[in-house]
Amino acid sequence: MARRRNGAQTTLKTRASLSGVGVHSGQEVSVTLHPAEADCGIYFNRTNLDDGRDCEIPADFRYVNATDLCTSIGTTDGSVATIEHLMATLRALDVDNCMVEIDGPEVPVMDGSADAFIDAIDQAGIETLSASRRYIRVNKPVRVEMGKSVAEFTPHDGRRIEVEIDFANPLVGRQDYTFEFCGETFRKEIARARTFGFYADVKSLWARGFALGASLENAIVIGEDRVMNPEGLRYENEFVRHKVLDAIGDLALAGAPILGAYRSHRGGHKLNHMALEALLSDRDAWSYVEMPVRRETGHADLPAGVAAAAFGPDVS
Repeated sequence: MARRRNGAQTTLKTRASLSGVGVHSGQEVSVTLHPAEADCGIYFNRTNLDDGRDCEIPADFRYVNATDLCTSIGTTDGSVATIEHLMATLRALDVDNCMVEIDGPEVPVMDGSADAFIDAIDQAGIETLSASRRYIRVNKPVRVEMGKSVAEFTPHDGRRIEVEIDFANPLVGRQDYTFEFCGETFRKEIARARTFGFYADVKSLWARGFALGASLENAIVIGEDRVMNPEGLRYENEFVRHKVLDAIGDLALAGAPILGAYRSHRGGHKLNHMALEALLSDRDAWSYVEMPVRRETGHADLPAGVAAAAFGPDVS
């Protein structure tokens, strides 16, 4: 395993490409991940727009323009939807700087998990840069509520995400999961958890322009009395693990790793965004810090994170 400097920024060694269908748009999309210079952060370069121009969109919570069933960012020139699985992978594997070139309106869903994005990053490799990484340290509790849904940031010596879901459908029911950030743990316990939805909701989703590319190949489909995918679940609690995946991706729009704990009860993309916006709008609630730069073996600088689902109700 390559030696990397703890506390230093990273990027990709070379570019990597992948393609697939958008779970909501149903369109074929190609994505290429490119290396980027220090302090560039993550940003999308949206190509193939109707007017022939390209559009640059920072992966930043201030550019979020939709949180209904997925997270979308955009400017007046264009947008990119369903970014959460890719963003979660970049954050969990500690990739700080990357240009994401994409020729369609939505990041491809692949198999509904983050597996393909891990493969792409592994193919490209990770390079350590000379600049120090900044972290966002939570200094005091910040809480938001939306009906019966609650999300809260609290100070914590590390990076932790706690997610609890509570669905009326007994096939999902009440599940909880706590994730301490670690790249290898993300690979084993979170990355393979797939997005999910209910078969009874399919027609209404289609009518609203959602789930046009959804299938048993890229989502867990829940019927009246069974999971309809022939292979079943990858984990007994795959539903909440995917919610952790989504939360990691949504919180990655902070622009820096968050040192603190995030707890979500009956949440989704909208609640994650509300909580992040509430935290970062209160300048007393957080501060930037840097970690000492030293030689160290391993992939992750600190323990790594958790998320929510892209396909299925935003509130559980």
